[in-house]
Amino acid sequence: MGNGDTRVRGLAARAGGWSARHRWAAVGIWVLFVVLAMGLGSAAGRVDVKESDQLKGETHTAAKIIEDAGIDEPASETVLIQAKGSGGKATDADFRAAVAAVMKAVEGTGKVTDVTSPYDTDTISKDGRSALVQFDMRGEADTAGDRVEPVLKAVEGVQKEHGSLRIEEIGGASMNKTFSDAFGDDFEKAELSAVPVALGILLIAFGALVAALLPVLLAVSAIMATMGLMGIVSHVMPMSDTANSVMLLVGLAVGVDYCLFYLRREREERQAGRDAQTALRIAAATSGRAIIVSGVTVCVAMAGMLFTGLAEFEAMGLASLMVVAVAMVGSVTVLPALLSLLGGRVEKGKIPFLHPESRLRRKRGGNRESRFWTAVLKGVLARPVVSVVVAAGALLAIAAPALGMKTQNLTLDQEFGDSLPIVQTYNRVNDAFPGGSEPAEVVVKAADINAPEVTGALADFKERAISSGASRGPVEIKLHDAQNLAFVYVPLVGGSDFDKAGQSLDKLRDEVRPATLGKVDGVQAPITGQVAGSKDFNDQLTGAVVPVFAFVVVFAFVLMLLSFRSLTVAITSIVLNLLSVGAAYGILVAVFQHGWGASLVGAEGVGAIITWLPLFLFVILFGLSMDYHVFVVSRIREARLRGRTTRDAIQHGVVTTAGVVTSAAVIMVAVFAIFGTLSMQSMKQMGVGLAAAVLIDATIIRGVLLPAVMALLGERNWYLPKWLNRLPDLTHDEAADAVAAPAARDDEGEPLRV
Repeated sequence: MGNGDTRVRGLAARAGGWSARHRWAAVGIWVLFVVLAMGLGSAAGRVDVKESDQLKGETHTAAKIIEDAGIDEPASETVLIQAKGSGGKATDADFRAAVAAVMKAVEGTGKVTDVTSPYDTDTISKDGRSALVQFDMRGEADTAGDRVEPVLKAVEGVQKEHGSLRIEEIGGASMNKTFSDAFGDDFEKAELSAVPVALGILLIAFGALVAALLPVLLAVSAIMATMGLMGIVSHVMPMSDTANSVMLLVGLAVGVDYCLFYLRREREERQAGRDAQTALRIAAATSGRAIIVSGVTVCVAMAGMLFTGLAEFEAMGLASLMVVAVAMVGSVTVLPALLSLLGGRVEKGKIPFLHPESRLRRKRGGNRESRFWTAVLKGVLARPVVSVVVAAGALLAIAAPALGMKTQNLTLDQEFGDSLPIVQTYNRVNDAFPGGSEPAEVVVKAADINAPEVTGALADFKERAISSGASRGPVEIKLHDAQNLAFVYVPLVGGSDFDKAGQSLDKLRDEVRPATLGKVDGVQAPITGQVAGSKDFNDQLTGAVVPVFAFVVVFAFVLMLLSFRSLTVAITSIVLNLLSVGAAYGILVAVFQHGWGASLVGAEGVGAIITWLPLFLFVILFGLSMDYHVFVVSRIREARLRGRTTRDAIQHGVVTTAGVVTSAAVIMVAVFAIFGTLSMQSMKQMGVGLAAAVLIDATIIRGVLLPAVMALLGERNWYLPKWLNRLPDLTHDEAADAVAAPAARDDEGEPLRV
């Protein structure tokens, strides 16, 4: 290609060129797409994941039996009545009066049914100082949290009349209300903070209001379109609130990043003295290509969640995949059209005192290199072996705590600490009635639930559950004669301590059940409940780890191989990404499991990592880290094609991308850090893990390890075995920059193959 021939090939270049030539059509199509997606999604409505589909194993089996029987299990509530101080017993007159007042008050709301007295059900603690009034909420259990407020107020009224006693309510409905309120408040806070934070950082990065608004507007429009698409897709694969929140987080991060990469390259080329059309063409062929490679890699990583077999994970994976795809398409289509429309007006709204060096930069040819990273790179490239040993050693040391990672579904007190009154109630109930707040539930299905052998087995199960040490009782049995079902509620020894409660669950499943209900032909007796759900969820995720990891790593490797036609680049990409993920795991375990520096983020006493987070983080981080990697390596390769030596190309690629990578990383870290400030520990863990990983990725990995490793490898960076030459060539878009310099040639005058 000669200097005068600026024709380029490749999807990104063609898309950018078409959009620039048909700018109003491109903008109109994008707006129409967003509006149609939102309208159709709103009309279709969103189908959410059913509770029976969220888990696997025995928990899923139990939920299906209940669902098939047409039984709507009500949300159960409990009122703890407890004597304050050392005095007071459940047999006292004022205690009995308080019990009667509670029963009358909750019945008077008209929202409850099956109110039972502790004197009838023997739900009085061993020390005689605590008792439980139990009842069920009317209506569907899933929406009971929306109706429990009048009952809570009724209990509060009784508490005011009996100051010598502690009277508090807890149960499925009240805990769901607490969880929903906290979840909603947390994400509202995060959502309201994320966009202004991103916009503020972009203002500093660009120094102009219009340039800063473009990435935010495109990211928000991609999120809006995806929300509509989620409604349509949910009729095939159900979605959830969690999937929606994760989609928003990922959409804002990648949407802003992709536009930032594109916009900064176009701006840089114009500052170098090129006309607007040429600058846009170069940005399309270089940054546009990097966006497509990165976007496809992120989509592949997100698709890994579809292999977990867990409906919630599948929803998160599909929602994230869709928003990344939409943001990627918007960045390489509507953004070039907008830049073509705006031209020099993209610099409108300049912020005083920001980027006063822009005029000087234009005089120097627009090559905006970071002084800080220039100094760092000088040391790294001078001593690459030392840099690799120190940086890799530091990351491995940070990752070391991850070897002892403990995962579990967090209990209410772990999730919220002591910040909510209901957590203290939860702890008091567990202290007085170990396991009583969240008992194991045995769902017994038989051809005839009242057959003598079945009733005998139920009685034996009840007796052995206590004699085996799995429970201290009381064990309650509820019969559903019409459906031939029985529900057996077994408080587990260990209570809110999932390790000890898990041992009690194992006794029920492995010892008590086979010796009793297991001996009756045709009887099914899956055991469910919070502890069982956590165990089954862990088991399912453990089984999904290998296929998900293999899928993500193999496909990311293949994409890197095809995109750079280098076996070395593909291998180093995978290894460096795994290092950053490992370091993020180590930080999570150190802070949230071992408590090192936990007070800095308000995470004291958690002691475990929430079950779904490690796999989620791997998928998200492996995808997002490709943003920077593809962008930096593409720039290095581009410089090598222009005739620079590999060492010079590394220096040029890293320092010229340092500004945009830093800006993108600061935005991601700031947005993720917002989640680290939320009250829910699961959200804290997600925010801290993501923020730490992105920070490590953008600094130690891209600024030290990547250039040091590439410097050591030299020309071997571009090694591709001859037998792989038949692979599709996806590297041609860099030829667009031939307008700036002729292609590099070897000693015989042939074009250099990189």
